[in-house]
Amino acid sequence: MLSLFQILLLVLDIVWFFIIAHVIMSWLINFQVLNLQQQLVGQIWYMLQRILEPLYAPVRRIMPNMSGIDLAPLVVLIAVYALRIIIQNNMMAFY
Repeated sequence: MLSLFQILLLVLDIVWFFIIAHVIMSWLINFQVLNLQQQLVGQIWYMLQRILEPLYAPVRRIMPNMSGIDLAPLVVLIAVYALRIIIQNNMMAFY
């Protein structure tokens, strides 16, 4: 059972990394440091969009419109971190 918790924590760490990479890339694209016309940048951006949009969409439906500011990644990061804390604190009950 401990292995399943460790695998779940690994998946949460990967999701955390993807969200951070997505946020940083969005800033770099908006400040025109990165160009989506470059093939590698475009592929990475669209891959991150396809992976993370199912996580962001429910949050965006619940949150009010902030006129250009997207707080969905922040809410998802907090949720991933909270889920990680819950798993770590309750992992010892399954020894």
